[in-house]
Amino acid sequence: MMKLEGALFPWRFRLVLGLLGVMVAAIAWRIIDLQVVDRAFLKGQGDARSVRHIPIPAHRGLITDRNGEPLAVSTPVTTLWANAKEMQTAKEKWPALASALGQDPKALAERLEAQANKEFIYLVRGLTPEQGQAVLDLKVPGVYGIEEFRRFYPAGEVTAHMVGFTDIDDHGREGVELAYEEWLAGVPGKRQVIKDRRGRLIKDVQVTKNAKAGKPLALSIDLRLQYLANRELRNAIIENGAKAGSLVIMDVKTGEILAMVNQPTYNPNNRRNLQPAMMRNRAMIDVFEPGSTMKAISMSAAIESGRWKPTDTVEVYPGTLQLGKYTIRDVSKTEGPVLDLTGILINSSNVGMSKIAFDIGGETIYRLAQKVGLGQDTGLGFPGERVGNLPNYREWRKAETATLSYGYGISVTAIQLVHAFSALANNGRLAPLTLIKTDKAPQTTQVLPEHVAKTMQTMLQQVIEAPRGVFRAQVPAYHVGGKSGTARKTSVGTKGYAENSYRSLFAGFGPMSDPRYAIVVVIDEPTKAGYYGGLVSAPVFSRVMSGTLRLMNVTPDNLPPTQQANATPVVPPKANGGRG
Repeated sequence: MMKLEGALFPWRFRLVLGLLGVMVAAIAWRIIDLQVVDRAFLKGQGDARSVRHIPIPAHRGLITDRNGEPLAVSTPVTTLWANAKEMQTAKEKWPALASALGQDPKALAERLEAQANKEFIYLVRGLTPEQGQAVLDLKVPGVYGIEEFRRFYPAGEVTAHMVGFTDIDDHGREGVELAYEEWLAGVPGKRQVIKDRRGRLIKDVQVTKNAKAGKPLALSIDLRLQYLANRELRNAIIENGAKAGSLVIMDVKTGEILAMVNQPTYNPNNRRNLQPAMMRNRAMIDVFEPGSTMKAISMSAAIESGRWKPTDTVEVYPGTLQLGKYTIRDVSKTEGPVLDLTGILINSSNVGMSKIAFDIGGETIYRLAQKVGLGQDTGLGFPGERVGNLPNYREWRKAETATLSYGYGISVTAIQLVHAFSALANNGRLAPLTLIKTDKAPQTTQVLPEHVAKTMQTMLQQVIEAPRGVFRAQVPAYHVGGKSGTARKTSVGTKGYAENSYRSLFAGFGPMSDPRYAIVVVIDEPTKAGYYGGLVSAPVFSRVMSGTLRLMNVTPDNLPPTQQANATPVVPPKANGGRG
């Protein structure tokens, strides 16, 4: 009779039973440990498979003009994405999905087939919430929506170059949107949700981190003046058959830029056919030789030196001045063989200006040009802004001295030129430039003696109002001052200047009773009625300055006596000086 195996080896049988008992006890303890003692582990593992944190989008800060008019706002949009792998189970619904998305059914099917192994692809971005919900209501398996924000620019092309735009991910890419990205950008929040293994939302648990919106930003520009400047500049470009142009309006007391426009421009709300040249903020990026507008700075340096006063005279006959192989010429015939300093500005005499520059030296003009900001960093921090070039020489020879005095051999931007003229308008005090609205008086710098600046104001007023002055720049009912300029454009790729290629310039300020607003107009390559600054840019200055003074409620200072008597009782006291 055979014995059981266990009976032959009792110790082995007991060992096996003992091991099985230990294993059962270990498993039981582990179950108790996980279910009672260390519950967090299983909870964490479960959460890792079902609990998700989805971002809560935060909208960017509102950008407004100085009066609170919106320039850039964030609007909610819906972005649709798909789990292409999951969508393979419902191919019969693809045609309806394509129709709702406004896409070609065949193209959509090919795309989904090609990316069948991917669990995340974008279907379409930036739909309105209503459009997005209409697609989601089709309940196509694997199609989901994300809440996002998109920038909208109410003023469109009028403020495009200054405000800029954001990309599809709502990050600033141009203009103020880029320069103040950290200020405007919001901080996304987090929402805790429970999803099943297919990614479907089961329960919205809680908000774990609130979204923080971007901070609002009030720009210095006045949208009314921006529209005015844009309209007049656009009309001037068309009338003169010009290539491009820029116009800047500045408050000389506060340093605020009240308007900055460029042509050509673009619509930031629809950039499908956008050409790179349209995106350039020419007022800050394009550099040019200021031409005869520089004579206002050079003449200021001469008067400041103490060696010259407005009644002093200079012989300009015969309208040319030979410097070795280089000949300085006056573009137009002057009033006579001898001109006083005001006459040199009125007739825009290169010969007269050069002779004065020889007397005071190029270094004197250079120092003042540097102090008023020509060829210097403006401190605005605008993306892509250029500094220009203000040359300095160890030895100022006559050729370099002469060319600097009448605006050649130096390159500036429109924003620098208006800044320089603001010092003349503000009695020699220079306020730092700003694109942001300011409510307190800025720290100004006295870059020119007050008596010199006031002398220049009188002289520049005569440049416009004298019989041979730039009459097209006159503003009805107001006294204004300024200087025109015409600069030949340098040729690209070769040395020297291009044939029949000019920039027409005008820089001025007003009203002369209390100068408050400075304006610079730059017209690039006019081709129709002429190219002189007094012919092309001066009328634009006149219209824009006229509109500016009226919109800012500035009391007229050049009315006939009868009109003044009739107008005085109805002028509100707060409007005096344009500060109302």
